[in-house]
Amino acid sequence: MATICSTHCRSYPSLQTVSSPSSKLGHVPQHVTLSSSASKRFLAAKVSLKSQSDSNQVAVHTHQPQQSDGAATAAAVPVDIDTTQKLLKSELLSFTSAEESQAEASFYNNENESVSITVVGASGDLAKKKIFPALFALYYEDCLPKHFTIFGYARSKMTDAELRTMVSKTLTCRIDKRENCGEKMDEFLKRCFYHSGQYDSQENFAALDKKLKEHENGKASNRLFYLSIPPNIFIDAVKCASSSASSGNGWTRVIVEKPFGRDSESSAALTKSLKQYLREDQIFRIDHYLGKELVENLSVLRFSNLIFEPLWSRQYIRNVQFIFSEDFGTEGRGGYFDNYGIIRDIMQNHLLQILALFAMETPVSLDAEDIRNEKVKVLRSMRPLELGTMVIGQYKSHTKGGVTYPAYTDDKTVPKGSLTPTFAAAALFIDNARWDGVPFLMKAGKALHKKGAEIRVQFRHVPGNLYNRTFGTDLDRATNELVIRVQPDEAIYLKINNKVPGLGMKLDRSHLNLHYAARYSKEIPDAYERLLLDAIEGERRLFIRSDELDAAWSLFTPVLKELEEKRVVPEYYPYGSRGPVGAHYLAARYNVRWGDLGIDTDQ
Repeated sequence: MATICSTHCRSYPSLQTVSSPSSKLGHVPQHVTLSSSASKRFLAAKVSLKSQSDSNQVAVHTHQPQQSDGAATAAAVPVDIDTTQKLLKSELLSFTSAEESQAEASFYNNENESVSITVVGASGDLAKKKIFPALFALYYEDCLPKHFTIFGYARSKMTDAELRTMVSKTLTCRIDKRENCGEKMDEFLKRCFYHSGQYDSQENFAALDKKLKEHENGKASNRLFYLSIPPNIFIDAVKCASSSASSGNGWTRVIVEKPFGRDSESSAALTKSLKQYLREDQIFRIDHYLGKELVENLSVLRFSNLIFEPLWSRQYIRNVQFIFSEDFGTEGRGGYFDNYGIIRDIMQNHLLQILALFAMETPVSLDAEDIRNEKVKVLRSMRPLELGTMVIGQYKSHTKGGVTYPAYTDDKTVPKGSLTPTFAAAALFIDNARWDGVPFLMKAGKALHKKGAEIRVQFRHVPGNLYNRTFGTDLDRATNELVIRVQPDEAIYLKINNKVPGLGMKLDRSHLNLHYAARYSKEIPDAYERLLLDAIEGERRLFIRSDELDAAWSLFTPVLKELEEKRVVPEYYPYGSRGPVGAHYLAARYNVRWGDLGIDTDQ
C-alpha cells in the first residue's frame, strides 16, 4: 500500500521525474498511476505508485468532462512500456478539481486497510519523550490513516489506562495550533493500548498479534514496529515479531534505532541477523538527524538555487565544517555512553550522514534509491580516518560562578579511569573530482560552552581582492561563509562583505539571514514526526541502507580499534569550555579556523 496524506498534511511540488524499473517515463499532463515492482511515494501528494509485480504497463487515467447528470467519467488507458518506450519525463501537472481531491482523500482513508503501530520498549524515555508525542502530532495534523491503532509493548506490567496516563504527560499541541487540543488528545489516547511481554517470547508476541487483529477488525493489516530497545535485544524482538506478529495480508516494517553495531564486524553481524527475518525493504534504520528540517532542506538549497550549485566544488569552497555541541554531560547515562563514545554516538552516523547528503552528486531523481546510491558513492570515495587526523578529548571538573560541574568520570555510571572520548574532531577527505583536496572538518562534543548543530561552508578568498587593505592581513575576515544552523533557532545565512553607510570606505561583514522563526509562522515539526510518517508511507529516502552502513563503518572502524588497542589518553578540557586546544591545532594544520569560535559568529 502506498499511503498518501491529504494535501493539508503534506504537499509536494508537482514537477517531478518518475522512473519505472523497466523504462524511463515521460511527459503526461494528467494524474498518473504507474505500475512498479514496489510502491513509491514521490514528491507530489498527487501521484500514487501502486505495486503490481506481474504488470508491465502504465495506466494513464484521463479525467473526462462532466456529464449532464453531474457525474465525472474516467478512462484508464493501458500503455505498454516495452513496445512504446515513451519517456514520461518530468512535469506531472498538479490537479486542482474537487473530484481529484476527493479521490486522494478516499485513497488515504481506505476503509479496507488499517495501520497498526507497535512501540517496542514503550516504557522507555525515547518512547515517552519522542515517539508517542510525534505520533500525536501526526494525528493532530490528520497525517495518520483513518484506521490506525497504537500499541505499547514492554516488559513492565501496565494497563491501557496506565499507558494513556503516562503518554498524556508528554503530549503537547503546536504553538500555532491550539484549537481543540484537549479533544484531540482524548481521541488519540483512545487509540493507544498496551501489551506486556518479554522481547524474546514468541508466545507473548502471538498474544499481541491476537490483540492487533481484534482492533484491525478484519481489514487488510499493515504493521509498523518501532524498536525503542537496546541493540543487544534487537534480534530477539525482530525474530518474535516476524514469526508471530507480522501482517498476513499487508506490509510489515521495522524501525531500528541506532547504534547499528560498534564497528564493521558487529554491524555486519547485526545486518545479517536482521535479514534472516526481514527483507532489506522492511528494515528502516533511523537516524533522527536526517529528519531535521534544515538537513532535509540541504538538497533543496543546493539543487533548486542556481547561485549555489555552480559554487559547490573544490574550485570555490575552501573547507566545510560539521559541528555538533552539547552544553551538558552524560548526566546518569554514562553507562550507555561509555560503551560507544562520541565518535560512534555522533560522528559516525549523524555528522557523516549529513556530510554524504551535502557532498553527493546530483541524483537521477528524488527517488529514495537514487539518493542513497549517490550517498554511498561519496562514502566509498572517502579516505578512512587515521589517528593523525583526529583529536579526542574528555571533559573534566570545572568551577564557574561558584558552581562546580562534574568530570565525566565523576558520573557513577562511568567506570573509573575510563578513556572514552566525550569530544572528537577530525579531518576527512573525499577523493573525487568535485572535492579533491577540500578538508571536511567534523567536531562533536559534550559539556561544551553552548548547544548547537550547524554546517559551515567557508569559500575561498577573492583573487586579487581590491579591498584587501581594508581587512588588513587577516584575509579570513573577508571570506564569504554559508552557515546552515540545524539547531537550535534554525537559520540559513550568508556572510558577505558590505560597505558601511557614510562618506568613507569602511567595510564590515554582514549577514544575509533567513531566520526560520521570523520568516515562517508555522512551528517546525520534530524530526521523529517526519521519519515516522515516511516509514508509514514506505518512503526510504531518509533511512539508511545496509551498504551505506557498511561504507560508513569502514571509514571509522580502523581508527576506533587503534584508539582502543593503544589506549590513547584523551586531552582533558574544562566542563563548559570550547573543547581541547588540540582541535584548534588540527584545524590550523589545514589552514582552517573553526567558524563557530569566531568573533562575529551568529546573530
